[in-house]
Amino acid sequence: MSQILLIGGAGYVGAELQKHLALNSHEVSVFDTFWYPQGRWNASDGDFSSRITYLEGDIRNIDALQKALTGIDTVIHLACISNDPSYELNPKLSKEVNFDSFSHFLNLLNNSDVKNLIYASSSSVYGVKNEPEVTEDLVCEPRTDYSKFKVLCEEMIGKELKPNIRRTILRPSTVCGYSKRQRFDLVVNILTIQALTSGEIRVDGGGQFRPNLHIHDMCRAYSSIIEAPKEIVNGKTYNVAGENLTVMDIANRVKTIVGRDIDIKVLPVVDDRSYRVSGKAIFNDLGFKPIKTVDDAILDIKNAYLAGSFGDIQDSSYYNIRTMKNLNL
Repeated sequence: MSQILLIGGAGYVGAELQKHLALNSHEVSVFDTFWYPQGRWNASDGDFSSRITYLEGDIRNIDALQKALTGIDTVIHLACISNDPSYELNPKLSKEVNFDSFSHFLNLLNNSDVKNLIYASSSSVYGVKNEPEVTEDLVCEPRTDYSKFKVLCEEMIGKELKPNIRRTILRPSTVCGYSKRQRFDLVVNILTIQALTSGEIRVDGGGQFRPNLHIHDMCRAYSSIIEAPKEIVNGKTYNVAGENLTVMDIANRVKTIVGRDIDIKVLPVVDDRSYRVSGKAIFNDLGFKPIKTVDDAILDIKNAYLAGSFGDIQDSSYYNIRTMKNLNL
């Protein structure tokens, strides 16, 4: 099995990806600042944790990152300041983490024994699209610095990474569901926790289409790329798409699954991004398709909430921007 390094691997997706890969017998190293300490597993969580090694470091620290790359076969690059409000809180820091560090990272890869790179981009690079299915060959029209730098990093991989290193770019839909390092600042998760705690769902506009992907399927997508033949996925960019739903569709599903008298309050549009992402390319090449739904994600969060797994829902650890403020980042 591969020696896999997750850069920025202690976040919302990374925490579950660690477990997923370790359960599939990979040896996993996690390089992270651990601003979110919930992204670590330990022996009490299961035997799989013995296959995970934690390396505390900052992607801007070239020496620390170089050490982390030693003995690694595959790198999954997840590190970023990961949503627009968090990005805008400290644009200088965000640019350093999301963009400036990336060229140094690629240079380190070029001088390492790493064979495979998987880069986590975002479906937000598409901006607003009217096409019924947004495919990978459409022009990217990013609307924020967060998504603009994702596009620039994608381009940098093509220009700067040595050709002997296999490279694949994934553009995930907005991930949803339960994670050890839970977030409540993603659309499905936001609406679900609002319904559970306040009995009211506050919908931004409602007519915008958003692509949604269960966190379990996001982890499966990374495994599919790792296991795929080089000649199929090398140099490819893939959408990882689940269900394309309007924000109001999501709110109505939450209302049904929470199973209480929930009011839906429609607010003026703040975020007008709207697009429906196609996952046909990764299905045609690898046979990958999601097996979980948005309903599954809502139910997972509901069950965890009812089991008392979250504690104080207002805790800053559930919200990226609050954590950044508390850390004075």
